[in-house]
Amino acid sequence: MRVVMLSKALVVGAYQRKLEELACLPGVDLTLIVPATWHDRRGEVRLERAFTRGYQVLVAPLAFNGQYHLHWYPTLGRILRGLRPEVLHVDEEPYNLATWQALRLGRSIGARGLFFTWQNLPRRYPLPFSYFERANYGLASHAIAGNQAALQVLRAKGYAGSVSVVPQFGVDPEIFRPCEPGERRMAEEEFVIGYSGALIPEKGVDLLLQACARLPFAGWALEILGDGGERPRLEALAVELGIAWQVRFWGRVPSTEAPDYYRRFDLLVLPSITRPNWMEQFGRVLVEAMASGVPVIGSSSGEIPRVIGEAGLVFPEGDVDALCQAISGLAGDPGRRAELAQQGRQRVLQRFTQAQVAAATYGIYQEMLGSA
Repeated sequence: MRVVMLSKALVVGAYQRKLEELACLPGVDLTLIVPATWHDRRGEVRLERAFTRGYQVLVAPLAFNGQYHLHWYPTLGRILRGLRPEVLHVDEEPYNLATWQALRLGRSIGARGLFFTWQNLPRRYPLPFSYFERANYGLASHAIAGNQAALQVLRAKGYAGSVSVVPQFGVDPEIFRPCEPGERRMAEEEFVIGYSGALIPEKGVDLLLQACARLPFAGWALEILGDGGERPRLEALAVELGIAWQVRFWGRVPSTEAPDYYRRFDLLVLPSITRPNWMEQFGRVLVEAMASGVPVIGSSSGEIPRVIGEAGLVFPEGDVDALCQAISGLAGDPGRRAELAQQGRQRVLQRFTQAQVAAATYGIYQEMLGSA
């Protein structure tokens, strides 16, 4: 089967392992179309060519880079006419211009198209986005929802076609792995709390700083991976709380280097806060940490409790005291941390590997072509 995937998310090198897994499945001739860079509130991400064996990578120019809903690919029509895919996998939300552009072009050359959605709140969009959404519901042969809530939203908004629930990406457990015997995360006297992700208001990093400032023990450090518009405010807050010397802002690190940072952590926290127009859709950093043998603490926002399951701690979102107690409790209980680390790793192996996501996606392609 000739498959083309269009995805700005796949500028991130670690995510590309899914495509390597897809490309080695029987009969798959896979091409990725990706921009050279993507700009958003977290800054610029340049294409990382990390895992590109077995499939072709085409870099296409992108118009309105950084505009989530209005970006599009000026040369996409010419590229698709040359490739003639049987399956066109558009890794974008149904209300985006790029999705509408790609599915229309795919239909014109006889490709079966699908889109991906994380949309887990029943939001209504103004024109032209509502038009794109309705049109894409009719153009797509299949949809992939990243979680059950997104599936429910699709149905509530009128999508009547075939749909599967599959996370956008998994993790490679050989890359995100626990420390080997003899490896050390940090100095033994330092308890390292980790955060990885965007520095934007809805991620709740300010709450994590406040919780750390209330910890009843010394010798802790907070390491923050990622960037975004909130960074100056968060750095100022760390100074105001008197903990700046214990907080390290590493900025955005290449995705291929992230596993090394995870193995420095004694635990990872994702303190997301639900907003009127957003709640946590998955929390990929949780499964990265769990695969790395790091116990996790997450807020109750959106999909976080279902991702963690029984393999970590969940606190009521926005509750600084509860978060402080959760961190303090795990810090004082090495046995419990070891237990959660083992459970988290096992949960990832059972549910969230790149190979499992690729196999599920391959099954969707087979279903789409079988019903053609």
